[in-house]
Amino acid sequence: MPSLAPHIASVPESGIRRIYEIAVELDDVISLGVGEPDQPGAPHILAAGAQAWADDLTGYTPNGGIGPLREAIVAKLARENAIEVDVEQVWVTVGGTQALHVAMRMLLGAGDQVLVPDPGYTTFTMSARMLEVEPVPYNLRAENDFLPDLDELERLVTDRTRVLIVNSPSNPLGTVLGRDLQLELLDFAKRHDLWVLSDEVYEYFTYGERHTSMASLDHDNRVFSVFSLSKTYALTGARVGYLVTPPGLSTVMRTLQEASIGCVAMPDQIAAVAAITGDHEHVADARRHYLSNLTAGASLLDELGFRHIVPAGAFYLWVDVSHATGGDVAGWAERFLLHERVAVAPGSAFGRSGEGWIRLCAAASEADLLEGIRRLPVPGTVH
Repeated sequence: MPSLAPHIASVPESGIRRIYEIAVELDDVISLGVGEPDQPGAPHILAAGAQAWADDLTGYTPNGGIGPLREAIVAKLARENAIEVDVEQVWVTVGGTQALHVAMRMLLGAGDQVLVPDPGYTTFTMSARMLEVEPVPYNLRAENDFLPDLDELERLVTDRTRVLIVNSPSNPLGTVLGRDLQLELLDFAKRHDLWVLSDEVYEYFTYGERHTSMASLDHDNRVFSVFSLSKTYALTGARVGYLVTPPGLSTVMRTLQEASIGCVAMPDQIAAVAAITGDHEHVADARRHYLSNLTAGASLLDELGFRHIVPAGAFYLWVDVSHATGGDVAGWAERFLLHERVAVAPGSAFGRSGEGWIRLCAAASEADLLEGIRRLPVPGTVH
């Protein structure tokens, strides 16, 4: 048979999905590996989608999305993110994943470099490799509170660097970039004439400092913003996200959408309108649930002597298990799953800096989260 394109071999597999695929074949697994909300979809959202299917609203839509959804997003961005845009800057995508990919495809060419957080969301690196782009990791270290180091970024940037990716609230770390740091990152991007790709998928889940959208601080049209309905509304399978672009890119975006997805399914878009414009008490309930779990989980980790991050956002706990993993946390996570029936995401799936750490998803029942933590190998014990 013919060979695949040579660069495809450089695309890393998802270490998170590997654990997930093993877990689904086992019984009685406590699932703390994938970022799957345990909350149900709100009835008014599900009803809107179901009615669209019942009414046979299954035809094509405009490449950018249906008008009511794009208009609802424009209003939401102005109201909640302090971002003023028109509908031609809003593009409905197949989840945040496609929004990231289409933005990278537009901004990066073969041989270019993109600065990606490490630890960082796996798709940043996977999409770069798929586009024959070099992902250059910038390390997020404990000694710097797992936040970007501007001095390191200055050392890493080259004449091939085209894009800086930032993620706040962070997956997997749960860290949140404050306004002052975002302004420093924008100043860095301006000095080096970089685009900024801002992943804000967990925008509704912060626990203290309110989320700040980087595009609200952008004064020279260099920020692309990625949002998703998946985590906010517990609609991971509905696959609706959106990309917010600087002005003047509607023609190229329409072409890219047509060439990649055509359009997002209409029933999903109609459900998205109901989500964005409808009552948000279920989102507030989810936030309270996640915060309660994070607090309880962090307290137990402290009691057991684990080093970990106290998250300011998202719904993850980032935990140091290096005392037990022997320098191979991915292999350890598989063995831990098979022996203890607890699925966790190995930190190395998010980059080299994640070696020795794991991500626990707190979007679960409190009982499952605490039992999963209790089964971890406690520091100072022999296993």
